[in-house]
Amino acid sequence: MFEYFPDNYIWSLGVAATLNSGGCIDEVDRACRPIRELARQGSDVGTREFMASWQAVAGQLESQADEAAAAGHPRTAGQRYFRAAAYLCQAERMQSAKDPDRRQVYQHCLDLLERSFELVDPATSRVAVPFEGTTLPAYFTRASRPDGTPAPTVIMWNGLDSTKEHMYTSGWPAEMAARGISTLMVDCPGSGEALRFQDLKARVTTEDWATACVDYLETREDVDNARVGLVGWSLGGFYVPRAAAFEKRLALAVAWGANHNWGEVQKARLEREGENPVPHYWEHVLWVWGHDDVPSFIEAAAAVHLDGVVERITCPFLVTHGSNDRQIDVKYAHRSYEQAVGSPRRELRVFTPDEGATEHIGLDHLPHVGSYIADWIEDVFTAPATEGTP
Repeated sequence: MFEYFPDNYIWSLGVAATLNSGGCIDEVDRACRPIRELARQGSDVGTREFMASWQAVAGQLESQADEAAAAGHPRTAGQRYFRAAAYLCQAERMQSAKDPDRRQVYQHCLDLLERSFELVDPATSRVAVPFEGTTLPAYFTRASRPDGTPAPTVIMWNGLDSTKEHMYTSGWPAEMAARGISTLMVDCPGSGEALRFQDLKARVTTEDWATACVDYLETREDVDNARVGLVGWSLGGFYVPRAAAFEKRLALAVAWGANHNWGEVQKARLEREGENPVPHYWEHVLWVWGHDDVPSFIEAAAAVHLDGVVERITCPFLVTHGSNDRQIDVKYAHRSYEQAVGSPRRELRVFTPDEGATEHIGLDHLPHVGSYIADWIEDVFTAPATEGTP
């Protein structure tokens, strides 16, 4: 992986993710250059300075976007609003859950991205998925099909620390739309707006979220209800297989980075085995899962595993993983694949260092793993009706 900050895995992973999600190397370098010395002091130190430095570049872009819009150049303005939002969502992810400015920064990111949609991507809109008396905030990127028929659709879930904004800025929903497949990007409980503004916490029974998402899509006339899939990255590698095991309306499932036994990984992290995804790690997981202390969280996290679950998956199932994933060992990818014996079309794809995409969810070469998953989904959705059925 390209490591802008040597010896600081977490900050470097954020840079790699940004550069693979619409970031420009000059702008990212200008955001990172002032904080290089802080990076040497560890991932938790200097995260507020990290935010300030990235905000400065995002603010400059926003001003340039305002000028472009006033001058009648909507495409230039929209592109700059997009990058400003991309930088803010990456920097916000690095902050302490207790940071008093975090909600305001995240709201600013949402506002910038909405302006970008209006100017350069009218196919994407903000939607709300009804869920247990409230809603799950989401974006929907609508694919335009030449024959005007309803489009196959993929529901996309994030992980422990990402948001629907990270999904969108990755470019993957646009890639799916180019293939005639719509994407519903959802902030599930424990992530994004659902966590920050509604205090919805993560849970083991992720089939609850899947049912809500499929129910919502069935209300849309532009969705082919017979071809609805589910994709999730990082901790989504647990969320998605769990949901697919119980929500039988799903036509396919993809673990974009396996997470077969996340509870086991947490115990290892207590012993400082493996890398963490974000600074202030234990504070973050307590926030996401709604626990007051680490011991109670570790006890509850023991239930976050897929043993006895993936066997119940009866739709096509893809597991992708990087052979050098420093957060989640590749052995968990093999475990999910080997146990998914009920899937009529199961596949494991492990990415290697010589091709890239070998780090966590392929953040070191995100377009490479993203296109592989897109191809697989396209193949499944276009397969004859009799192919891949149990």
